[in-house]
Amino acid sequence: MANNYDLSTWKKDCIKIGAPTNLLAAATAFLPVLYLCMKYNCWPNISYVLEAWLQTALLFGAFYIVEPISYYASLGMAGTYLSFLSGNIGNMRVPCAALALDVTKSEAGTIQAEIVSTMAICGSIITNLIATTAAAICGAAVVAMLPESISLGLKVYASAAIFGATLGNFGLKQPKLALCSLAIPVACKLIGGMQAWLVIVLSVFGTVAIARMMYTAGKKKAA
Repeated sequence: MANNYDLSTWKKDCIKIGAPTNLLAAATAFLPVLYLCMKYNCWPNISYVLEAWLQTALLFGAFYIVEPISYYASLGMAGTYLSFLSGNIGNMRVPCAALALDVTKSEAGTIQAEIVSTMAICGSIITNLIATTAAAICGAAVVAMLPESISLGLKVYASAAIFGATLGNFGLKQPKLALCSLAIPVACKLIGGMQAWLVIVLSVFGTVAIARMMYTAGKKKAA
C-alpha cells in the first residue's frame, strides 16, 4: 500500500512540475523568432506559418503519440518530462535509463524504477551537456583529423549501433518479443511503398499488441 501511495504521489508531483516546465520551454522557444521579427519588422504571412506547421505535423505528427508511449516504460513519468525537455531521447536517454534499470534490477512501474531512471537521465543530461559543449568547441577539428572511413562510419552507423544495443539489451530478456518487433518493420520494408511514419506506428503499436497477447496467454497458462 505504501509503495502504491508513494508512486501515486510521485506521479502527481511530476505532472505539477513537468507539465508547466515543458509548456514554458515550448513557449520560450518562440522568443528568438519574435525578437527578430520585431527588430527587423519581418513578420511572415500567417498562411505560410500554418502551411509550414501542417507540413511538419504531417511528417512528425505520429511521433507525438508514438514516442511517449514507446519510451515511457524505460523513462518513467519524471524521465519522460526530462527527456522531452532535453532531447536526444532515443539515442541517449532511453539507453541510459534502460541500462540503469537493468543493472539495479528495477521492475518497471515501481517507485524504485522511477527514481533510478530519473537519476540516470539526469546524469546523462549533465554528461551530454558537457560533451556537447566540448564537441562544439573542438569536435569539428577532431572529426576533420579522422580518416574518411571512420568519420563516415560515425555519421552513418552511430544511431543504428545505439538502437541495436538497446534492442539487444531488451531482447535478451524477451527474445520472442524481440523477434516479433524486428519482423514487423522487415515485413513493412518487403511490402514497400510505406511512409516512414507509418512503419514506425505499425512497429510500435504492433509490438505492444503482441506483448499484450503474450502476457495474457502467459497468465492464462499460469492459471
